[in-house]
Amino acid sequence: MKHNGKSSAASQSGGFGSRIGFILAAAGSAVGLGNIWRFPYLAAKYGGGIFLLIYFIFAVTFGFALMVTEIAIGRRTGKSVIEAFPAVNKKFRPLGWLSSAIPALILPYYCVIGGWVLKYMTIFLTGRGSEIAEASYGVTDSGANIGFFDHFISLSVQPTVFFLIYAAAGAVVVCFGVEKGIEKFSKFLMPVLFALILGISIYTMTLDGAGDGLKYYVLPDFDGFTGTKLMKTIAAAVGQLFYSMSIAMGIMVTYGSYMRREDSIEGSVRHIEIFDTVVAFMAGLIIVPAVFVFSGGDPDALNKGPGLMFVTLPKVFDSMPAGQFIGAAFFILVALAALTSSISLTETVTAVVMEKTKLSRVKSCCVVLLFTIVLGMLSVLGYSVWSDFRMFGMQLLDFFDFITNNLMMPVAALLTCILVGYVVKTKYVEEEIMYGERTFRSKMLYRGMIKYVCPACMIIILVTPFVTEI
Repeated sequence: MKHNGKSSAASQSGGFGSRIGFILAAAGSAVGLGNIWRFPYLAAKYGGGIFLLIYFIFAVTFGFALMVTEIAIGRRTGKSVIEAFPAVNKKFRPLGWLSSAIPALILPYYCVIGGWVLKYMTIFLTGRGSEIAEASYGVTDSGANIGFFDHFISLSVQPTVFFLIYAAAGAVVVCFGVEKGIEKFSKFLMPVLFALILGISIYTMTLDGAGDGLKYYVLPDFDGFTGTKLMKTIAAAVGQLFYSMSIAMGIMVTYGSYMRREDSIEGSVRHIEIFDTVVAFMAGLIIVPAVFVFSGGDPDALNKGPGLMFVTLPKVFDSMPAGQFIGAAFFILVALAALTSSISLTETVTAVVMEKTKLSRVKSCCVVLLFTIVLGMLSVLGYSVWSDFRMFGMQLLDFFDFITNNLMMPVAALLTCILVGYVVKTKYVEEEIMYGERTFRSKMLYRGMIKYVCPACMIIILVTPFVTEI
């Protein structure tokens, strides 16, 4: 089997020193804002147990197939994402550019949100959680109350400072390299993160009335579950996989290029998806029962979308026993989880810069940090001095989020399926997985997913917004 040597970028980066290091780093990338913030409110919105069931099925099939593909391509080519796809087939060079553009666009606004989390973490750590829960800064022209969150993001200086701190923190870890930076950091952080989420979820389940919230979260709600609603639920669950498992972002291709040849891709991916799904589920155990108790069983309180974490949860923590402590622990958890994901995004873009410019790791990382700051400031100021500016009716952060997650990532995943399923055939990935006389137990499942199911899911995600509007 032909296997390309390491590229200059991969050679400069070194590689993961152990299988557990790779698994924890990849799981750290997967465990982020998508798991702890987005997953719970989507589960509550789309039928509770139905969403959980559909998500779990797709995680062990669809998510598994795409993650295995990306890691195998990365390891076999030994290149960053921008060169990995053309190394598989020269006609797919545009896919390399698209896949490298995705993390470059996500990283800046992700660090902006990370800065918001960092601000909340400092507030709760200094014992001022009640202040943001009760704060009021007047009313809007429509009569809506201006709470702490709306007031904070409308500022210019404070959000900028926290954004810069967050972006720099991820860049510092990446500067130390793969084994001494990302791997070492992940080995320390991931057990801490897991202990935090386990402890907080156990505590919230002891609250009076939490049992009803648990039922709402895990029991399927078939009421009005029509064809259109089923289509929306499938689209939401599959879309969540992009967030939860860091697929179609170039991250797993990059991390795959650092993976040791002797380590099992199939086994590693199974461990990653288990860790990722457990964390997402436990995040729901923290948020859904607590908000359910706080709202008196009002389902609408869980459908706040982005405002759930920054507006509703501070009020929930303020109302519960030891809420100040739990709130601080929660925002530490979210800040650390988001940081592991921003590190993987930074590493992916840095690897591209290293490969294309031949600059050192530190210089490449500085270039990426500068780019992140420039583009991220558009999202920061999009809520303050440039708040009247809209892109297709969306604020700048929402626009970057929409084009990456609703358009670019599904297209990248669809093209990857076409490349592997129909151009170079699944044998290209299967050979890498079975390197060293290793077996591939899920081979038949993998072939069906890549050739038929995954492309169909991508088409559903792309057309669902138009179909539901009609």
